[in-house]
Amino acid sequence: MDRQELRAALRTAGVPDGYYRIEGVHEPAPTPVDFLFLRRSPDGAWETGAYERGACQVITRHPGEEAACAQLLRLLL
Repeated sequence: MDRQELRAALRTAGVPDGYYRIEGVHEPAPTPVDFLFLRRSPDGAWETGAYERGACQVITRHPGEEAACAQLLRLLL
């Protein structure tokens, strides 16, 4: 699963748009106060985490996009 497929799966499952941010695919506006995220780190790894109180906290790091997408899907379902 890539980021576009993840977005489609979350929409199909009825997960509200404000619960998550997927870099380059789904970036809700206005930015929610708290949300889960999937992003690429500067070193090329993929990170899943939580944005709370104005700070990002990485939960897991993955070598590939597919594993990171699967992790975010598990966190949101």
